[in-house]
Amino acid sequence: MSTAIDTEALQQSKRMRKLVSVAAGMAGLLFGLDIGVIAGALPFITDQLSLTSQMQEWIVSSMMFGAAIGSIITLWISSKLGRKKSILTAGLLFIIGCFGSSFAPNYEILLISRIILGFSIGVASYVAPLYLSEMSEKEHRGRLISMYQLMINFGIVIAFISDTLLAPTESWRLMLGIISIPAFLLIIAVAKLPDSPRWLASKGFTTEAQKVLNVLRGNKEKAHEELQDITDSLKVKQAGFSLFKANKNVRRVVFLGMFLQFMQQFTGQNIIMYYAPKIFSLAGFESHTDQMFATILDGMTFVIFTWISMQFIDKTGRKIALKIGFGIMALALIVLGWCLMQFEGGNTAQWISTLLLV
Repeated sequence: MSTAIDTEALQQSKRMRKLVSVAAGMAGLLFGLDIGVIAGALPFITDQLSLTSQMQEWIVSSMMFGAAIGSIITLWISSKLGRKKSILTAGLLFIIGCFGSSFAPNYEILLISRIILGFSIGVASYVAPLYLSEMSEKEHRGRLISMYQLMINFGIVIAFISDTLLAPTESWRLMLGIISIPAFLLIIAVAKLPDSPRWLASKGFTTEAQKVLNVLRGNKEKAHEELQDITDSLKVKQAGFSLFKANKNVRRVVFLGMFLQFMQQFTGQNIIMYYAPKIFSLAGFESHTDQMFATILDGMTFVIFTWISMQFIDKTGRKIALKIGFGIMALALIVLGWCLMQFEGGNTAQWISTLLLV
């Protein structure tokens, strides 16, 4: 009889973990969709709303501006509301931003809607991996969080494909509105999930935290041990800035983390994603459809090599991956820039530029 109960508990645990992974993946998908969709929609927005180059830049970068604001205050939001409600809030704001962008009558409304979209992404991009890490077991945590990044890249590709299919209609409003569908799915999935046991324990809801862990782990003994670890870690005083001042190793790690994040953005990789069709047009792809097909190829490569890196990152280490990634990216961007200055369209420029972008 006890075996049957244990088996049922394990099955329930497996279902819960799958739902957690799906919900966190959906949050990553939203981020990717919003990054990818503007690349295909921007040429049509520019024509219909008569945007200047500066206005186009604001439309593209406003999402990241909103994301920066969201990421700054998300620590407070996730602490006060909890991980679950924070993700639900992000999903709701994403839907509002999508509809606002889709029905925007002018440049100003579109800009505000893009900022709202960015704000929702800023919240989700912090809370979703945090929620995923707090709900998953230690031995599976790294791989599951990597899945979040994979879903971001997958969302970029889906947005590219959607834009390509809708390009003949020039319906940029539909392009921007259709990406709200995964946000509805995210809200439905997260609504069925509990809050994270760590957040519950931090707020004094120990009994509720124990119940959540029982379901997640399918083993009451293991769940009790994990709750004890969480409780003990919460008792440790978080020194914050005083620790930062006193410990040079902490300062080193913080500065290294900040430097890597800065350099990741400074490489210009995001510009490739946002302006890929424009870059391909400079390389000689004349029709918007051809530009988008080339962009899909670029995005698919992004997804494939993210998945490949997930398989090896724990075996080969992070440093070698960073060196290879930054090295290849630097070389490709330098040669790409030179090629775009040398060639004036034609098959040679097309093939070389596509190869370098890939």
